[in-house]
Amino acid sequence: MSLTLTVDGDRWRSHLLRVAAANPGLVPVAKGNGYGFGLARLARKAQWLHEHAEVGPGPAVADVLAVGTYDELPQVAQRFDGSLLVLTPWRPFGAALEIDPALHDRVIHTVSRTQDLTDLLDRRPDARFVLERLTSMQRHGLEARELWAVARLLQDRPRARLEGVALHLPLAQGSHLSQVTRLMTDVVGAELPDGPGARTVWVSHLTDDELGTLRASYADFAIRPRIGTALWLGDRGALRVTATVLDVHPVERGDAFGYRGRTAPKAGHLLVVTGGTAHGIGLEAPTGDSGIKARAATLARGGLDAVGFVRSPFSIDGKQRLFAEPPHMQA
Repeated sequence: MSLTLTVDGDRWRSHLLRVAAANPGLVPVAKGNGYGFGLARLARKAQWLHEHAEVGPGPAVADVLAVGTYDELPQVAQRFDGSLLVLTPWRPFGAALEIDPALHDRVIHTVSRTQDLTDLLDRRPDARFVLERLTSMQRHGLEARELWAVARLLQDRPRARLEGVALHLPLAQGSHLSQVTRLMTDVVGAELPDGPGARTVWVSHLTDDELGTLRASYADFAIRPRIGTALWLGDRGALRVTATVLDVHPVERGDAFGYRGRTAPKAGHLLVVTGGTAHGIGLEAPTGDSGIKARAATLARGGLDAVGFVRSPFSIDGKQRLFAEPPHMQA
């Protein structure tokens, strides 16, 4: 037994087509557990989106699928016909050097260091790649001076296939436009070798309005938004997750239960349901709350956690219930 994800297919597909229509050059992102759908299923759906989305001016929709790591390539390559962009930067070791030779012409590498580009092109002179520009995320990427150095390096690498420059922006509140404008100035100033890649920018986490402004300001560039969450999970009304009740145990106040021997605070019932940490239940990344209201909510949740009352994602009879103890792996 596990969790069950029920999808309103017609509503979900309509949502996917709306997102594609609003984002020319859309690059679907499928990584990790496939946003709960699985990588294989999202790869097939990306292929469907490429075949069914309305084609407008500019880059094609979903002709490229982005994955998180090189290890994820085998799960999607047989289910999606187009190019495969790997978001994790290329390094001269590990899975990046173990790609199926049949995929070499389909894979687009992400390069974030000058020496890595040299190493990649020494191994495969005709490699396809995007150059990651360092943003305020401070995660991966080339500084402006390194971007200029790469442009000079590429002058002597005529077989190299530059696919563009990638900008991975933070999820912070407020507009990204001032930062994007500064970064675009660096891209233009680098004087990358002539070709489509010199006028292609791959972006993450821009709003529709920001994308519109960027396209208007840089009309001679192809802007390619990489979208995952807003595409696959953007219409939550099309999705419903349910669990199965495996056991119900009546308890009296003071009865012990669970791994940690906690005691029931009052008489009632203890429910054992499917779904645990293996499914992401009870796992929560730091939120990075920046507003006063959000921080207050975090403090309130922390107070409940400290005394052993943690709200679970499970609702019974319309009421969200508390965890009796931290979730187990599968229940």
